[in-house]
Amino acid sequence: MIAITALPTETVRALPTETVRALQAGAPDAYGTPPEHHVAQGSGNPCRHCLRFIPEGAAMLILAYRPFAGLHPYAETGPIFLCADACSRHDGTAIPEVLRDSPDYLLKGYNSRDRIVYGTGRVVAAAEIPAYAEQVFEQRDVAYIHVRSARNNCYQARIDRA
Repeated sequence: MIAITALPTETVRALPTETVRALQAGAPDAYGTPPEHHVAQGSGNPCRHCLRFIPEGAAMLILAYRPFAGLHPYAETGPIFLCADACSRHDGTAIPEVLRDSPDYLLKGYNSRDRIVYGTGRVVAAAEIPAYAEQVFEQRDVAYIHVRSARNNCYQARIDRA
């Protein structure tokens, strides 16, 4: 676990509640299929809405998610987990539980057209997320940052300027 508890000037954003509630009600995922229902096993199932780990034995959903509004070459789609039952959305400057568990994460800056800003993609130690986010946002063309798993490239959360 990292000692850093908050980002000084950025906001960590989870998936929108409206999107999550639709998926929890059976709406199709990014591939047009219903979310799969599973039971969380162990502690490695991070919900992308509350940004906490789904408790062992709790109902969870696995689905394809694309954190972009449209289709284009940079619109990556991948698997994510969600609590199957309603949970509260994480939003704010606090570093959420799911970004304190791994030793490192992949951060990438994107511009306002949802394109990767080349040179911003880097695997950083969890404790260095705040400092690296500040550094990436120094580039004027960076509109937001994606935090992804450094091991599997799975989308975790988005960081916006506060």
